[in-house]
Amino acid sequence: MIDAIVIGGGPAGLQAALTLGRMHREVLLFDSGEYRNGTVDHAQNLITHDGQAPAEIRRLAREELAGYATVQVVEATVHAVEARDDGGFAAMTEDGVFVASVLILATGLRDELPPIPGLAEAWGREVAHCPFCHGHELSGKRIGILGSGAHAATHRAMLSPIGSEVVVIDPGEVAGVERTADGLVLRRREGDAVDVGGLFVAPTSTQRSPFAAQLGLATLPSGGVEVDALGGTSVSGVFAAGDMAHTAAMPGPMASLAVAIAAGQLAAAAAVHQLVAREIDAERGTVS
Repeated sequence: MIDAIVIGGGPAGLQAALTLGRMHREVLLFDSGEYRNGTVDHAQNLITHDGQAPAEIRRLAREELAGYATVQVVEATVHAVEARDDGGFAAMTEDGVFVASVLILATGLRDELPPIPGLAEAWGREVAHCPFCHGHELSGKRIGILGSGAHAATHRAMLSPIGSEVVVIDPGEVAGVERTADGLVLRRREGDAVDVGGLFVAPTSTQRSPFAAQLGLATLPSGGVEVDALGGTSVSGVFAAGDMAHTAAMPGPMASLAVAIAAGQLAAAAAVHQLVAREIDAERGTVS
């Protein structure tokens, strides 16, 4: 049985593996090759990497992990996980069963967009959900917000200092979205089309993996896995980090590379502390 299994090759999982590797803990990092920001050309709001392609950030992280002898990256999809009677956890792939003392989940979320023709094709480029990550690039342009209610009002206030104009459009009014050289054209069911430099949308986000349900982890109204300040879940030995989890004090996860990286570090550090506590208890039991 190795020390830790990390599932998810995004920022949270990569950082968790790095932290574990630096403590010379034997860790397997499973990366399915699917990422929430897989359609994004440039990542923003990450110090020293502002504007860099997410794929390049992942490549650099993998390169760093290669320098740690106890870290192994496995390009495979984990289909199921389970708690074992001996206190460890098993992860199942097509190639076999892998067992570890602790488990860190960093599998992220899956976004479902409103069923508007053309919207998905622009997702991650002209269409985004986070003003902190994608607002600045629309400086001086007309910005669209697809939505209504308090969420749309908040985003409008946040983006007003950035754009030349911020327009809020109800999703039901939009018949289709077309990409242009300057942004997007929103075709209305009635009335004139609206040209915008970019569009902000609140997707419906769900867990990308079934692992929370398989392990019986406590979840929050947002659908996120409930964690404590260090990423611990309701099941001892299981930690969660990144977009898939948040504390009860938050209404939902903050979809940010920097936050995901920090969560991965905290979860891995907490996992190391738990491993050490078990080892100390085992030594005391042996002595006694």
